[in-house]
Amino acid sequence: MTDPQVGMLMLGLFIFIIMLGFPIAFTLIAMGVGFGYYAYFTPGQDIVQNRVFTLLVQKAFEVMSSDVLTAVPLFLFMGYVVERANILDRLFHSLQLSMKNIPGALAVATLLTCAMFATATGIVGAVVTLMGLLAFPAMLKAGYDVKLSAGVVCAGGCLGILIPPSILLIVYAATAGVSAVKLYAAAFIPGFLLAGLYIVYVVVRAMINPALAPKLPPEQTNIPTREVMRALATSFLPLALLIISVLGAILFGLATPSEAAGAGALASMVLAAAYGALNFTMLRDSVYLTARATAMVCYLFIGSWTFSAVFAVLGGQSVVEQFFLSLNLSQTGFLILTQFIIFLLGWPLEWTEIIIIFVPIFLPLLPKFGVDPIFFGILVALNTQTAFNTPPVAMAAFYLKGVAPAWVKLTDIFSGALPFVFMVFLTMILVYIFPGLALWLPDYLYTPR
Repeated sequence: MTDPQVGMLMLGLFIFIIMLGFPIAFTLIAMGVGFGYYAYFTPGQDIVQNRVFTLLVQKAFEVMSSDVLTAVPLFLFMGYVVERANILDRLFHSLQLSMKNIPGALAVATLLTCAMFATATGIVGAVVTLMGLLAFPAMLKAGYDVKLSAGVVCAGGCLGILIPPSILLIVYAATAGVSAVKLYAAAFIPGFLLAGLYIVYVVVRAMINPALAPKLPPEQTNIPTREVMRALATSFLPLALLIISVLGAILFGLATPSEAAGAGALASMVLAAAYGALNFTMLRDSVYLTARATAMVCYLFIGSWTFSAVFAVLGGQSVVEQFFLSLNLSQTGFLILTQFIIFLLGWPLEWTEIIIIFVPIFLPLLPKFGVDPIFFGILVALNTQTAFNTPPVAMAAFYLKGVAPAWVKLTDIFSGALPFVFMVFLTMILVYIFPGLALWLPDYLYTPR
């Protein structure tokens, strides 16, 4: 076999092994070292002097010394602390009161709460689960349609994948070698556009068919304005200030993402203390979950960068490039094909594996098709949300099913989530047709004049 053929065998064998359920990070490391030993083998060389071991150590050092990746554990810690700060029920209640006169008020309040909470935490499973315990029963009790209610919770809980401070965007920035700050700026308009489309969809459906989302009873709507303002001031305002402060410091160049994440982690503990939720158990659990998630990301990076380096040395990357170039695709065709592949990969894989393992295969092709890597990253972030809501895997649906009443069928949750998946596709189409939705803000903020 030629080296390029060995490289493609390496890629195919890796996909087969992870489909069997083996741990992805350690599979990457094992295959990178195994095939790398072949790629770097020199006759007569001592077994431990093979350069693949130097490569593995070098990649581990690069991951541990990455300034961009430093922000990952800090943002994760901020999210876990906020999640445990007893703010979600207050936030949902205050937004419910302020949205009382809007059609589908509970659903709209749920989406706004999800957007706020997902922005603060960025942890899809946590947001969907908590909203499934809080908002989903409230909507069902108010007579809301089961499918609509389930779709709102599943779709809203995934907004943190795209809306800053998204962990996915930081990981993509480290993978693609682009500015995390510019990615955050690029994600703002598409992120809030998607959230806006969700809300418009819910309101329009509630107006067309009020039986899907009945109006709240008078005892829940006849609330004095002073009480509504007080509820907003004690729940919405503190969290909004935390998010705006962190993101504002990043976008206006007052702090790096790592510095802003550190300040946000400290502010989240202050916020938890203000709500009386700060204690040793909460901090211990938050630190443990942060360390576990960070270790997973770091090992994935070490394995992926080792695997990718060996794959390139064997010539596998050139085979992939030649294949795409031989198709004579236009820029549009290339984007459609790559996004379709990422969409399919989202069924068996988590977003971390997609970004760290498979996206680097496409990155060298972007200049050949004239695609901005920041623009491509926003499309990937949008596309990745569909994986959480598209059968047969649809993890958001399974998160909700785990906390929903027993009589709620998984098929109803799937059916409710699918219209929101189409909203994601619509947003992707709008971003492609109008690239300024993603590129205008970073160009405006960071292009010298």
